[in-house]
Amino acid sequence: QVQLVESGGGLVQAGGSLRLSCAASGSIFSFSAMNWFRQAPGKQREFVAVSTSGGRTNYADSVKGRFTISRDNAKNTVYLQMNSLKPEDTAVYYCNSVGRSYNYWGQGTQVTVSS
Repeated sequence: QVQLVESGGGLVQAGGSLRLSCAASGSIFSFSAMNWFRQAPGKQREFVAVSTSGGRTNYADSVKGRFTISRDNAKNTVYLQMNSLKPEDTAVYYCNSVGRSYNYWGQGTQVTVSS
């Protein structure tokens, strides 16, 4: 069983920055695609960014140029650097670890951007 623990959320003013972290237990981290999703109140959970096991990254159009995903396989941790935050970025952010036979989720961390 893999546990994912997110941290780094909080309240920030528009234009500010936050860095989210997701620490994973277990030995599968380096083989996993690591995703960030988010869910705003009353909306469906949506994809934000992915870091594949091969080192590739991809982003939702809404965050391209503002957010950066990175990973440290030695620390079993994936990060999401969020810059130029907007009120519409307000959501619970979830870490997700995906492999051939597994799909794990963290408990989420709240990000609130005030205008």
